[in-house]
Amino acid sequence: MTLLDFAVMAAYLAVVIGMGSWFARRQADATDYFLGHRSLPWPAVMLSIVATETSALTVISVPGLAARSDFTFLQISFGYLVGRVGVAAWLLPGYFRGEQETAYARLEQRFGPHTRRAASAIFMVVRALGDSVRVFATAIPLSIVSGWPAWLSVLVVCVVTLVYTWRGGLRAVVWVDVVQLALYVMTGVAAVVVAAGLAGGIGTAVSAAGTADKLRVLDWQLSLSAPYTVLGGLIGGALLSAASHGTDHLIVQRLLGTRSLHDARLALVGSGVLVILQFALFLFVGTMLWAAGADTGTGPADEIFPRFMVERLPSGLSGLAIAGVLAAAMSTVASSLNALASATTHDFYAPLTRRRDPGHLLVAGRWATVLWAVILAGGALSFQSTDTPVVELALAIASITYGGLLGLFVLGGLSARVRQRDAILGLAVATAAMLVVVLGKPGPFAQLAWPWYVPLGLAITLVTGWVASLRAGGSR
Repeated sequence: MTLLDFAVMAAYLAVVIGMGSWFARRQADATDYFLGHRSLPWPAVMLSIVATETSALTVISVPGLAARSDFTFLQISFGYLVGRVGVAAWLLPGYFRGEQETAYARLEQRFGPHTRRAASAIFMVVRALGDSVRVFATAIPLSIVSGWPAWLSVLVVCVVTLVYTWRGGLRAVVWVDVVQLALYVMTGVAAVVVAAGLAGGIGTAVSAAGTADKLRVLDWQLSLSAPYTVLGGLIGGALLSAASHGTDHLIVQRLLGTRSLHDARLALVGSGVLVILQFALFLFVGTMLWAAGADTGTGPADEIFPRFMVERLPSGLSGLAIAGVLAAAMSTVASSLNALASATTHDFYAPLTRRRDPGHLLVAGRWATVLWAVILAGGALSFQSTDTPVVELALAIASITYGGLLGLFVLGGLSARVRQRDAILGLAVATAAMLVVVLGKPGPFAQLAWPWYVPLGLAITLVTGWVASLRAGGSR
């Protein structure tokens, strides 16, 4: 890596810190800091949603999946779009009744404060675990490129992200996301051009991939163990998206920051279309890497694209590509820091201390942002390498609780007889069961593919909560 590459990366980091400083001048209170004064334009929110859910995992891991398999991963994104349409139709209207600060304020209105705090706590724990994996994933290309140890790579990502998030709040996060999305998409396009040139042209590369059956998109088999099938993609992907975009405060926070329900719907459904195109791009990157001979067949698939950036891309473009990976990582980390701080401040600090002055909550929120940055960095540093692609690992971790969280919202509309105690019991049983299923993989679930984790967790929550409401007679 040349001096020009490092200069490109340094310039990118300076730009995002500068943007955070610019937006910091507009932070008047907690509503400004956490919701952008509910005045964010929907196109920016749409692009921010895509950038946030992408993270470094898509940029690093998805090309590796395609390089060693085919396009069947794309089936998951079809379900993502279906799930977002459902959220836009049925869940979003409830978020725009009154002035809700977090996704879980709605649960307090239906069940009570304990349900709100239980759901928020679950969100915090799993979000911290999942994003620790994402930060660790970003250390892979940084370590390869710079020669830095993993711990230093993790600290660079977390410290730079903390600076602009701490100062600028959600408004800075959203607008920096727009820049970051453009940057890592450019990285994907540049990789396609260079890899295709090494493979003798796009036509030659596509022809070779087709002959090797690497362009297959649809898998029609009826299997619960195959990770990427049409049925698993539509059902598992839809419910995963409904949970992540309808109950996870990381995404709901952005939707609450738009000007109206109509704008939130446009941002949400539009992001579903863009995600399909984005996954297709990075899967195509992986196919081109395979055609160019970038995959030696040894080592983790997650290292294929980072090594190509360092070894095959021209000077300057290599630095831009690594900046693209940093952009994807920092987009998700920044979003997590702001969402975690928001949930901490509004779901716990404000009600427990009875301090609701917006100016004071702005200060409390900024300190909560620092706390969560330390936690994410610590989690990433404690993580160990694995042969499982990090994109699958992070989605599996999120799936531990996504079914339970989605189940709470479904239970709330299912019957008036389901009360707070029933809802919390359903969430607790589902979370405990999914911990065993995902991490322990007992006999009956040893071969269960990860897209089915959310449907299973949802079913456990609904059955447990409903049965408990019948036995308890609907009492609190």
